[in-house]
Amino acid sequence: MLTITSKDNANIKNTVKLKNSSKFRKKSGAFIAEGVRLCMDAMYSGAKIEILFATENAVQKYEQDFEKLSNYADKTFIVTAPIFAIMSDTETPQGFLCVIKALDKIPEFDTIKRNSKFIALENLQDPSNLGTILRTAEAFALDGIVLSADCCDIYSPKVVRGSMGAVFRIPFLICNNIVDFLRENQSLVSYAAVVSDAENITEVSFNNPSIAVIGNEGNGLRKETIDYCNHRITIPMSGKAESLNASTAASIIMWEMVK
Repeated sequence: MLTITSKDNANIKNTVKLKNSSKFRKKSGAFIAEGVRLCMDAMYSGAKIEILFATENAVQKYEQDFEKLSNYADKTFIVTAPIFAIMSDTETPQGFLCVIKALDKIPEFDTIKRNSKFIALENLQDPSNLGTILRTAEAFALDGIVLSADCCDIYSPKVVRGSMGAVFRIPFLICNNIVDFLRENQSLVSYAAVVSDAENITEVSFNNPSIAVIGNEGNGLRKETIDYCNHRITIPMSGKAESLNASTAASIIMWEMVK
């Protein structure tokens, strides 16, 4: 098993690029997951682990997990703590990091079932929001998430970490824009989440295959998206806040869709 001690090693350089660059992640068709739990989640979810990096201390501390992961991964490298710190995206690294092949979730959208429930995200920019939405969508057993191409990168380290492994399991689809997706999937009843002039979400029955669309944190949904949706829905608020955080709004909407 090879030990890497130089930051100039090609594997280290490429992994640092995967951490920092959405463009490089798309070009290479790979992303990183860091931490024992996330790496194990990737393995148990059937994701293809191309490289496992681990420090000597981590190998000793998590011996059984390391053995399983190293047997599963295509390649395994031991790295020094300083080298691992260069690749790491966390303040207190556990010493495990995987390079994972981009996930193929598209086939899971081929069939929309009778009671399918989806969330669509348009131009969502905060990785923390996206990670939370993925985690919540998995908790509420939604059938999938649709993202417009101008959303933040679902493979960014912050999204992967914030999803708590949900990114490996919940189906997702990235489309050019939400209106085109809705146009091509007219069996879905669409609901645009807006602030006002809409149906109270607590009074909406999501009995048909449904998709709720949530917009950008600051600007909300585009007018053309709102106009194309079958319905407009809003979350009633009696307090003084003008609007909710995108992930909070999404959580409430998903709960109402599946309850």
